[in-house]
Amino acid sequence: MKLETLRDLYIEELKDLYDAEHQLLKALPKMAKAANSAELQSAFEEHLDITNGHVVRLEQIFDRLGVRPKGKKCEAMKGLIQEGKHMMEMDGADDVVDAGLIAEAQKVEHYEIAGYGCVRTYAELLGHDEDADLLQQTLDEEKEADEKLNDLAKSTINVEALEHEEKEA
Repeated sequence: MKLETLRDLYIEELKDLYDAEHQLLKALPKMAKAANSAELQSAFEEHLDITNGHVVRLEQIFDRLGVRPKGKKCEAMKGLIQEGKHMMEMDGADDVVDAGLIAEAQKVEHYEIAGYGCVRTYAELLGHDEDADLLQQTLDEEKEADEKLNDLAKSTINVEALEHEEKEA
């Protein structure tokens, strides 16, 4: 695709996010299964439901734009998921692996926060107010997911991982 206008870039980035969300729909159940903490499993499962909503919102935007959402592979998400897969395959103490899973999940959230922030801004500039509102909802949910993971890490998972380290010393 040739990028001649901000609208072209907007559509290109929306397609990237659409593919990223579909990749996540496949990865989140695996992350939930790999998590040892019931709270972390629940967080991944909850975000799976929320991610389905993100896909629906993107489809609504594509319908309004008269554009097919397919045709773009999000290589960044592919790489982030590959890193998460590597963490899931690590052998180690449950709490330490869970801390690693949180770190990998937060990398994904930060990528999505950046992407949704950009397309929300493009939508505003292009006068697509309904799109901007939908994208802001998704952006808020991504930030909330990141904060939930951060709170879980700081209050429990990382603390338990540290206690495991202290036992080893």
